Parts: sequence; C-alpha cells; structure tokens
Amino acid sequence: MSLIGIDLGTTNSLIAHWGEQGVEIIPNRLGARLTPSAVSLDADGAVIVGQAAKDRLVTHPDLSVASFKRRMGTNAAYTLGKQSFRPEELSALVLKQLKEDAEAYLNAPVTEAVISVPAYFNDNQRSATKRAAELAGLKVERLINEPTAAAVAYGLHDRAEDCHYLIIDLGGGTFDVSVLEFFDGVMEVHASAGDNYLGGDDFSEMLVNDFCKTHNLNIKKLSGQEVNRIESAMDRIKHRLTREEAADAVIQINGKELSYRITRAQFEDLAAPLLHRLRKPIERALRDSKLTPSDINEVILVGGATRMPVIRSLVSRILRRFPLSHLNPDEVVCHGAAVQAALKNKHQALDDVVLTDVAPYTLGISISMAVERGQYENGHFLPIIERNSVVPISRMEVVNTLQDKQTQLEVEIYQGESRLVKNNILLGNLMVKVPPKKAGEEAVQVRFTYDVNGILEVLVKVMSTGEEYRAVIENSPGQMSEKEIEASLEKLAALKVHPRDQAQNIALLARAERLYEESLGDLRHTVADLVRQFERALDTQDHKHAEEAREQLENILTRIEEEVNPL
Repeated sequence: MSLIGIDLGTTNSLIAHWGEQGVEIIPNRLGARLTPSAVSLDADGAVIVGQAAKDRLVTHPDLSVASFKRRMGTNAAYTLGKQSFRPEELSALVLKQLKEDAEAYLNAPVTEAVISVPAYFNDNQRSATKRAAELAGLKVERLINEPTAAAVAYGLHDRAEDCHYLIIDLGGGTFDVSVLEFFDGVMEVHASAGDNYLGGDDFSEMLVNDFCKTHNLNIKKLSGQEVNRIESAMDRIKHRLTREEAADAVIQINGKELSYRITRAQFEDLAAPLLHRLRKPIERALRDSKLTPSDINEVILVGGATRMPVIRSLVSRILRRFPLSHLNPDEVVCHGAAVQAALKNKHQALDDVVLTDVAPYTLGISISMAVERGQYENGHFLPIIERNSVVPISRMEVVNTLQDKQTQLEVEIYQGESRLVKNNILLGNLMVKVPPKKAGEEAVQVRFTYDVNGILEVLVKVMSTGEEYRAVIENSPGQMSEKEIEASLEKLAALKVHPRDQAQNIALLARAERLYEESLGDLRHTVADLVRQFERALDTQDHKHAEEAREQLENILTRIEEEVNPL
C-alpha cells in the first residue's frame, strides 16, 4: 500500500510517489504528467475526466466543467446535462482518476494521500477538500499548503541553511504567498497571505473581456459554444505571449471571422488591476513576517501562471531580485507533497527534515465592547489565534457575563481579519450555561486548539463550576461566494448614517479597517481603539469635532503605515 502526494489544482492535477530515485511524477492513462481538472459527461451520461473533458468544454459546454476548485467550500452546484454536482463531488472524480492511474502504475492499492491546498484556503475549503478525497476512496494523511510543499521541494534540493524563502504560487484560480526559513533541518513557515479568487484564469478572462469590447460583443448574448471558443483562443494567446512579443487569433462568431491581436506591452497595460491585487499579499506576507525585501535570500515561483513574463517582471521589481524557477512550476507542489508523504512514512533518507506551518486566518469569537458607561455594542471580534501563528497551537482567552443573573452565554466562533464579526465568517457556536450572578462575576475560559490539517477544536470552561463544553469545527457552514461578498459591501456602502455618508469619512473608515486587517497584536488593538474614537466623534453630529477627529486619525494612520510597510 502506497502513500502518495497529490496536487489538486484549479487547472491541472498531478500525483507522485517517492521511489528509488526520489520523487517520481506518475503519468496518467494518456502518458501525460498533468491531468486537466475538468469533468464532462458523454451522450450516455458516462463521466469523462482530464484532457478529453477539457476539450469538450468548447464542443459540449453544457456537459462539461472546469475550475470548480475555485468554489470549494461553498454551496455552489454545477449542472451537467440532467445531473447536478457540488465542487467537492467534481474534485472527487478527478482524485478518483488520479488514484486509479497511480494504482495501475505502481501495481499496488493506493488508499492514503497527502494533498496540497492553497495556503489561504479557509476551514470550509479545507474540509471540502478532505470530503472530496474521502468520496474518491482516499484517507487524507495531511493537507499541506501549496507554497510550503514547493519550499520542501526546493529545500531538499538546495539545503541552504539559515535562508529565507519567499514562495509565490500563482495557479489557475488561486494566489498564495508564503515566507519560510530553513535552518537546522527545520522548514518553518513565518507568514502566509493570498487571494482565493485570483489566478491565471483571471488573466484569460481579462483577454476575453477585451476581445468582446474590441468587437462590441455582449458575451451574455453569445452561445455557450461561442463563449468557450473565445475563452480557448484567449487562453492560447496568453500562453503564446510567454514566448512571443505579440500574439493573434481569428475566431468565428455569428458566422463572421473576428480577428484579435495583442502585444506584451498591451497585455501588461490591461493587467494593471490584477497586478495591483498581486502586490497586496506579497506586502502582507513580508509585513507579518517582519522582513523586508533585502532579508529574502531566494524567491521561488510556483504555478503555471508564473511563466507569464509580466508576473516575473513584477516580482523582480518588488523584491529586487530574479526569482528561482529551475524546478518545473507545474510540478513542484506535487513534488513537495510526495516528499511530505515520504516523511509521513518515515523514509530514512528524509527523517531529518521537520516541517512547520501556520494558520492562514485569524480565529476568534464575538464579544460586546463598552461604548459608554453601562452601554455595550455587540459584534466586535476578539482574536484568539491570530493569522500566521505556527500550528499546532492552543490559545486561551477569558470572557465575563454582561448582565445580572445571566444564565447562559453564547460563544460564536469566527474566522477573518475584520474587527467586526459581521465582516468575518461564522464557523459555529456553543451555548454555555452559567450560574446566575451579578454582571461580570461569572467568567469562562475559551480555548482554541488548531492542528496541522486546519481543524479547530473549541473548549469552553465555566470557571466557577468547572463544567466544560466542546466543539470541533471540521465541517463548517458554506463559505461566502464572491457575489455575497460584493452584495454585502454594496449594502454597507449604501447605509446612510450621519455623518458617515460623507465620502471622506467613508474612505477613512475603510482605510482604517484595511489597516486593522493587515495588523497583528498590539497594533491591531490600537487601530481598533482609534476607529472607535472616530466613530464616537461622528455620532456627536458636531461637524467641527468630526472634522478635527478625521484629521487626527488621518495623521496617525499615515504614521502607522509608514512604519509597518516594508516596500
């Protein structure tokens, strides 16, 4: 029985094992090392996975689907013909084919795997990945973050001691950045950041939109086949631009042949908004790890999308060095997952390597904060395990009752970076019974324990009675979709509250909230206090007082940003 490593990607997936000569990528039934993460149904309803399914995206768009990894952890449903599939079900079909390919190649059953996930995957997405593996007949021995897997692959090759790596992983649908240090046989992750809705697919979509704009086409009025024809052509142009200074295509739409040509320089101009989004996680990872670009010894590119010259140029400009890419960026994550699988099997050639990882998100609870004497405001976030804490980890906070003769206390568990829980993701809750006493006299301990697979255990202990309440957050509610996030932001922006509806105040509050999310520890509490003070000034409806408070907050935020931003 073999323990194998799997890179379950948005665009392509791979499987590998540790053989006599080290890591070996296992070819699929077509002899290819990459299996497209695509699923289709034929006329008889039979499942097709891989390259054939990818090809059918153009010819049979109503029966084919890809990029479903981007919706892992949500309640999304994909309709293929008369059947409906969840993202984890489609992922399970891909994993099942990889498993069958490995069993045929190794001539042995494969029941256990180390599977890579984006570092910025939340609890919902990690749980969905585990469910997909279970549906495919695989026991997940470990979920390993993709940048960490890449660092393992490079670290085992180079063995550079006391070296800081910055791993930039841009796949088809996700973007991750991790800062790691390799010393004394230990690969330690210092910080991770990312964007779960940014990848190579977005650059292809950018070209699709530009093509439609160029020819005055309304993509919603085109047939599914025509849309997929455009997408396929734009994807080819994107790949050609990695090798050539310009690329073109001719596409038949509505019986007419429409031409399109773009240069690298024009591509870079179009990509400016996406490149801006790429900068932010890099800045956050450096900031959280308390490093500057000059502290980074090596920059490693992972994921096929990093082949784009515009990405390499951006990374070189930000970090002031040329990145490493001598390992195949499409295969390096799978390589590292296979190494981790060998470590789990205690292979003698690898037992001197220790791997640590971090929690990608802040985990905490909802609390009430005093705003005036005797008055409290609900819905504030109390971080217990802050993002980029080394896992496994256990942390505890103590909270008290608010009312006289209070008999129960609800502990709501959230993940996210906002100071208000309404902007974070609810993972679950616990109802805790407490003895009726005066307000503040009864206290409970809330302990969070987070393991290497991203599983959170919550233990709440009533101090006076010793009674304990426990919950394991492993299968939490569906992750918010992009549309839900956008709708929430629009709803909040539309609120008319005096005088917060003024543009300057809205912008300043948004800036402060962003800085809160980017901060950790004491600085995070300082920013939260500043925001509360400014909000109280706004609530006075005194225009002069509000203006003075705004100017003061602007000056303080500017000083903080200058101190914490290493770029």
